[in-house]
Amino acid sequence: MQSHHTLTAPRLGASACALPRLSRRVGFWAIGFAFLAVAALSTAPSSLYGLYERQEHLSPFTITIVYAVYGAGVTASLLLAGHVSDWYGRRAVLLSAVALAALAAVLFITWQSLAGLIVARLLTGLALGVTVSTATAYIADLDAGPDGAVSRRAGIAGSIANQGGLAIGPLATGLLARYATHGLTLPYVVPLVGLGAALVAVLVAPDGRARAHPLPAYRPQHLKVPAHDRPQFFAATAGVALAFASWGLFAGLAGRFLAGPLQHPSPALAGVAIFLTFGGGIVVQAATASWPARRQLSAGIPLILLGLVVLVASAWSAPPSLALFLTGGVLTGMGATALFRASLGVVIATSRADDRAGALATFFAVGYVALTVPVVGLGIALEYLSPQVTLLIFGLAVAAGVLAAAPTLLRRPDARR
Repeated sequence: MQSHHTLTAPRLGASACALPRLSRRVGFWAIGFAFLAVAALSTAPSSLYGLYERQEHLSPFTITIVYAVYGAGVTASLLLAGHVSDWYGRRAVLLSAVALAALAAVLFITWQSLAGLIVARLLTGLALGVTVSTATAYIADLDAGPDGAVSRRAGIAGSIANQGGLAIGPLATGLLARYATHGLTLPYVVPLVGLGAALVAVLVAPDGRARAHPLPAYRPQHLKVPAHDRPQFFAATAGVALAFASWGLFAGLAGRFLAGPLQHPSPALAGVAIFLTFGGGIVVQAATASWPARRQLSAGIPLILLGLVVLVASAWSAPPSLALFLTGGVLTGMGATALFRASLGVVIATSRADDRAGALATFFAVGYVALTVPVVGLGIALEYLSPQVTLLIFGLAVAAGVLAAAPTLLRRPDARR
């Protein structure tokens, strides 16, 4: 399989409409940029929900439903199409996903009503679900050596592209909404331009995997587990669930907590808060690039727990503390990133090229379900409870999950078997 892949990749690059093809090294970074552009659009509305509430007269619970639609789109996309690049080739599938994200950006700009917001959020989720599995597998393919072995760099680049986009999206839209006119239009123009550039980048990138011949009959993605090292894979899914649940707790509460108890309704500040949470994680990835997975987990678990404690303390101090809230978000984000990075590296290392996208689809499906549940739960709880009580309950729930999973996550691989 690997030798077939090595022989067919140049033929595919040379035959597609006589377009110039990037080298594998440059293509590696081009696919990373496309991943970042789609991820940035996925979080772009996060700092604008307050504006939607005021300008479109939407209730906080309605905004929660909008987010739930996005989360459902991501999960459905991962299960329905997250694995198809294993059959149809990486480039064709990723091109479709980036084009769908660009369409969502156009809808954000041109259809500013509740119906338009729901449709655009659904399309954003569908595009992201395909992208996270396909682009991560694509990056791994382009970085693989002649023997098919994937270097640690592929996992680092994939997670930084994902998290960098999640950080940049709300920061850019929040600042544009605060300091420029047309607060619900102009902020989406920047992601749209980035997605246009991403389309070109993917179009000229070399394909990472040949189209299967013959094509298998389509079937939805079953929850696929790699044939070997299954205990490590299950530990990795526990890690991604906890990481995404921690991000979801902060993302679901940031804008509402800032506008409520902290009395800072600025979309720019909401964007900065989310950027700091995800941006701190990028610093962690850069600083721990050479660390083995178990060491990253050993550092990440205490950071998440400390961050949750600081977040809860920020709500219950008198008066509620903006500095503690932002600090808690950064610490939680750093710890969650360490868990995510280590878990992603395990999945890439334990899957083969012919089932990598499927295994990654399963991995990210678990993560995005874990991300969506706290956000929806927070939206429902805030209808009946104060932000302080809500944060305390959900903070305790996530911390309990981390403590329960810690022994399994920190167990040595041979002990898991």
